[in-house]
Amino acid sequence: MSHPFPLSSFKIGSAAQIATIRSLGKPRVRWSPEKSDVDAGSVTSMPLASVPMSDVVAPSAAPAKVEPPEATERRQRREALVTQRASLQLCEHQFAEATKACKHAIDLVPTKPQEAREQTEALAQAFVDKMIGQQEMCIRLLTEGAGDKASLHAVNVAVISLLMGKTFGLSAAEMVDLGVGSMLHDIGKIELPERVRHREEHFTPAENQFYQEHVAHGVTLAKKMGLKSGATLVIAQHHEHADGSGFPLKLNSDRMTTAARIVSLVNRYDNMCNPHVPSRALTPHEALSLLFAQGKNRYDTAILGAFIKMMGVYPPGSVVQLTDDRYAMVVSVNSTRPLKPRVMVHEPRVSRDEALLLNLECEPRLGIRRSLKPQQLPTESLEYLSPRPRVAYFFEPDLAAVEMAA
Repeated sequence: MSHPFPLSSFKIGSAAQIATIRSLGKPRVRWSPEKSDVDAGSVTSMPLASVPMSDVVAPSAAPAKVEPPEATERRQRREALVTQRASLQLCEHQFAEATKACKHAIDLVPTKPQEAREQTEALAQAFVDKMIGQQEMCIRLLTEGAGDKASLHAVNVAVISLLMGKTFGLSAAEMVDLGVGSMLHDIGKIELPERVRHREEHFTPAENQFYQEHVAHGVTLAKKMGLKSGATLVIAQHHEHADGSGFPLKLNSDRMTTAARIVSLVNRYDNMCNPHVPSRALTPHEALSLLFAQGKNRYDTAILGAFIKMMGVYPPGSVVQLTDDRYAMVVSVNSTRPLKPRVMVHEPRVSRDEALLLNLECEPRLGIRRSLKPQQLPTESLEYLSPRPRVAYFFEPDLAAVEMAA
């Protein structure tokens, strides 16, 4: 049901619909020549056939009247908008389902730890199944987050960590451990009073010690759940740093697992973008810049470099001004061209509901001049772009790679 079509069996009428079907990740579709508009002499009568999506081409049509350039532009815009909305709708639906499943699993930990483990492993496996394969994935900014803050944070960290794991070539089993550990990295906080679940600068030494104990509580719960060692080590080490300045054991990079080094960085990034107190939130670009400036020793060099490449110099959610002075918001990134993300541009002549994403990689004369805080935007641009108070991410097929192949 995760598609914009009312029926799963229908006549394809445009290239945009084919692009939408491709974006669903289905390897094969069935087609019926008997119900299709084809040249009678080109196919013989035959039952439904199964064909790879790679072989699907736009339906042939009889010669039509040449439409004016303006009409062609409007039609192409409508088709692109349909594809764009379908892709976003699918991402948001899957993200909402993931946050619900994650929250349900976490709620089960105190009373039904084994069942909580099974549900978390199933969710992590579902993520891995979608990511494993030849297809490139990219990070997509969602319109708005759904669910409570804890599950939003857990899914954000899991999604980004798994994409990083794919970049480093982790095995399928290691990816599942990474997914489980990243979703449950803060599980120990359910054992803490609400007032010390989020570290604050004004904490007394005793309160800070109380907060740090959530790691030990998490390991205890992981053992009760029967988590595998790879996932348990992520929970145990997600606050350790490569230079030994973390807690609770002050491990350096050599004593941390690859999965833990990934989650340590991603967890910090998401906490900077989505802090407990929203007024302290950094923009994604600010968070990335600060990690690069202050975290060169704190985080594994290779992992930090890969993270910046994957998230882009301007991560999804960044508000920017383009070189032609228009304002825009980054919605997805192309890891091979970190300075050329996809952006939604404030175009006063176009309704926000019809705003198309602009792929800067396809615009050689257009680039990003600077990153901005939302409050620096003119009022009209602020209302049009509607920067997110909380940043939520999911993954989708890398449409830029598809376009380049085409």
